[in-house]
Order: sequence, then structure tokens, then C-alpha cells
Amino acid sequence: MRAIVIESKGAEPRIVEDSEAEELLRAGEGSVELDVLHSSFNYKDGLALAGKGIVRSWPLIPGIDVVGRVAASASDEWREGDVVVLNGDGLGETRNGGFATRARVRPDALVRLPEGISPDRAAAIGTAGFTAMLCVLALEDAGVEPGAGDLLVTGAAGGVGSVAISLLAGRGYRVVASTGRADEQGDYLRELGAVDLIDRRELSEELGKPLQSQRWAGAVDSVGSTTLANVLAQTGYGGAVAACGLAQGADLPTTVMPFILRGVTLAGANSVDAPRTLRQRAWKALAAELDLAVLDGMTETIGLAETIPHAERILAGRVRGRTVVDVNR
Repeated sequence: MRAIVIESKGAEPRIVEDSEAEELLRAGEGSVELDVLHSSFNYKDGLALAGKGIVRSWPLIPGIDVVGRVAASASDEWREGDVVVLNGDGLGETRNGGFATRARVRPDALVRLPEGISPDRAAAIGTAGFTAMLCVLALEDAGVEPGAGDLLVTGAAGGVGSVAISLLAGRGYRVVASTGRADEQGDYLRELGAVDLIDRRELSEELGKPLQSQRWAGAVDSVGSTTLANVLAQTGYGGAVAACGLAQGADLPTTVMPFILRGVTLAGANSVDAPRTLRQRAWKALAAELDLAVLDGMTETIGLAETIPHAERILAGRVRGRTVVDVNR
């Protein structure tokens, strides 16, 4: 067994093997043991490896995603050989996660890998893709239909943004992508399905009026702070915004005016604590709707040891799309 471990607050992550890794595995909670096939690298994983406040229990194996094959189970629901996917549920934050060749997990949040999605592609979808679908479903449930107007996606070149653009375009929405890297990423974002691009500075640099010109029928926001406040102020009557991140900040400097004067809905997408029924709904929709060729085109693969230096890349905004972690490489 091999694993990445963060031993204490502020400690540098390192690779452990054999008995040391086994001891970490035994110390973790969970009644289902998996042979990990793949994990993925998300912004949260970068924060964890950089010691930026995500990890709340030590020692800990990071990695908020696991795709694995059941090796042993004390749960009647799961049997040896089942291939499953788990996103969030405290992995890589309070529970040992997926940056290891084996994992022990709780059975309650596991989802059987849908037919037609291979383990490596499930990892490419990962928490980012799962969260993107939760956002799309939130917009659907709020009544934002294709044809209602432009749909904005902030943080467009990131993992959530990339998958959200593809999903929304596939459903027939007219998608506008907000990015700070238009010259570098413009062709990529248009290939995903964005029909127009705006510079993120339009939304992030200055806080505008509580109500601004109505530009968006809805939005998927992974940025928060001033950006989200301006997006809400620009959302049209009856529109909805699905918020799932805080890359700019956790604050929200807005007023109640978009909500009480325009009937705007602000819906949060929580991938960590999503109930089983919602997880199953999201993965069923991903299996039916996500263009796997598009997914492959936005995905890179790294080995387990490469996760440590990869943290700097993702936190500096030098990663686009999705990153699969081949834990056996």
C-alpha cells in the first residue's frame, strides 16, 4: 500500500508505504474497504496539500474523490467486486481520502458506477463534475429553462466551470463564460460550448449597484465574494444562481434587493453532504448527458507522487479542466 499523508497541521505532505500506510488505513473509519482505482485532483485538494485550512483531522490521507473496487464489506448493500464512486463525505478533510492505493469508506454515500462510465472517466468527473451537475439540477429545479436567456458560468476554465459549460450547452442553454484567461483559454471554452466570453474583471474588481442591468437568466458561480454579488445584481427576474465555491472569497457583499424585487433564487450546491438520492440523481444525469469525448479532451492524468507539486499549479490557476490521479502509478 502507498499513500500521501499530512501528519499534522502545517506539516509537509509525504508519501508513506507498506506498514506505515497500513496503519493509517486501519485507523480510519468506514465499513467498506476499497482497492482504489483512481482519484482526482480538485481545488480543495490543492488547499489541503498546501495547508490552507481544509484538513481538520490529523494524520490524514488527502483526496476528496475515490473510485474503487470493493475488497471487503461489512455492509449488506455492497459486495466484493462492486465498482463504486464516492465524492466528498468528508474525504480528505476529516476522513482519509483517495490519495492512496486502498481506502476505507462509509457505505452511506457510495454510488454504484453507472454503466458506460469507466473508472478513470468517473475520476475525471470527480467532485468538480459532480458539483457542476448539482448546479445544473439546481437551475432546473428553479425553473430556468433553455431559451430563457444567457447562462453565465464563472471560473469557467476550472474543473466545475468546464463541466458546467459542457452540460449546460448540451441541454441547449446559451452559455457565457467568465474567465481571466480569455486569450489563452478562449478556444478551449468555445469548444466546450460557450458562445461568448467576458473578462472576469467585469465582475470581480468593483462592487456595483444592488440592482444592475439584467444580463443573466441564471448562473453557475464558483467564485463568491464581489463576483457573486455582481452576478446576483445582474440576474433577471425569476432567474437563479447556483453557488458552489469561494475562489475569490467567502464573503457576499450584497443586499436583499435581487431576491425581493426580482425574485432571484440563490441555490447552494453542497457536494460533501449531498444525500444518497441526490447523488444517484446527479450520477444518472452525468451518465446520460456528459459528452465523454469532451471530458477526455479536458482531462490530464498524474501519478500519486505528482499530487504534491500539483497543488501549487492548481492554486496558481495554471490548471484547466480535470486532473485524474492514477494512484497505482
